[in-house]
Amino acid sequence: MQRRPVGTSGLEVSRIGLGTMTWGEDTSPAQAAEQLRAFVDAGGTLVETADDYGDGTAQQVLGGLLRGTVARDDVVIAGRGAATAAADSPAPAGRASRAALLRSLDTTLRRLGVDHLDLWQFPGWDPRVPLDEMRSAVQVAVYSGRVRYAGLVAPRGWQLATVAAGAAAGPDPAVCRPVSAQLEYSLLAREAEAELLPAAQYHGLGILAWAPLGRGVLTGKYTDGTPADSRGASTLLASYVEARRSERSARIVQSVLTAADGLGTSPLVVALTWVRDRPGVASAVVGARDAAQLRASLAAEDMTLPAEIRTALDDVSDPV
Repeated sequence: MQRRPVGTSGLEVSRIGLGTMTWGEDTSPAQAAEQLRAFVDAGGTLVETADDYGDGTAQQVLGGLLRGTVARDDVVIAGRGAATAAADSPAPAGRASRAALLRSLDTTLRRLGVDHLDLWQFPGWDPRVPLDEMRSAVQVAVYSGRVRYAGLVAPRGWQLATVAAGAAAGPDPAVCRPVSAQLEYSLLAREAEAELLPAAQYHGLGILAWAPLGRGVLTGKYTDGTPADSRGASTLLASYVEARRSERSARIVQSVLTAADGLGTSPLVVALTWVRDRPGVASAVVGARDAAQLRASLAAEDMTLPAEIRTALDDVSDPV
């Protein structure tokens, strides 16, 4: 699998990443182990996790797999916190103070059983906490060896620009400058193109795109209803999927289905390839229930969309 730099930083990641949101809940530890093996065997490196995935269960599952299924050095771990603290975290929910951020980081490291995160992603804005205090948390984390690089989670364009510009003007820009922005991005969710993506490119941040399959809707599985074994039918994720189902979405999905038929591939591969190769995207992060679903996503590694199909998908999904 090809690797890309994250923005203008020295950090490199696989251009398809592995998400762990459902690990320990919809995805059993055994299924997670099979996924991680398949991902690393295919050359994947970026594994994304967060302290609120299953109230910490996902991180515990991943930590167990790092102690036997794959080697720690085989993966680039992107951890996220602490906008919403997990149940066993001492960090107050919704706060990005230095104390809350560092406690959340230590909780994540303990669950994973590792001494550092390759990428630590934190909320881009908390109006109750000075930005200098948030930057100081990054400084402490990097200087102590607990973090290699820092990034932002779902900021607005002006927030990203404020944080990046402030870090560049601070006392230690090489340490405190964010290198990435993680956000939802797909043919069904292109709102970030208005301000956030241009701001990220201007300030040298790479994009980690989550839900590149439109929360599963772009696979075409919901065209004729909700399959009983799908995420849309699960208690945990039904509302998450439903938010991406609409008349507009149906038109976009039909275009993806048509493109996939013409290319002799799956709609999943078409939708994932479209996101993966958008300007500024360092990696498209996919989640899967089992290894079979993950391998279907990894098939996108061999696909490049023809210009005319990419243009057609751009037009039909244009958010304007």
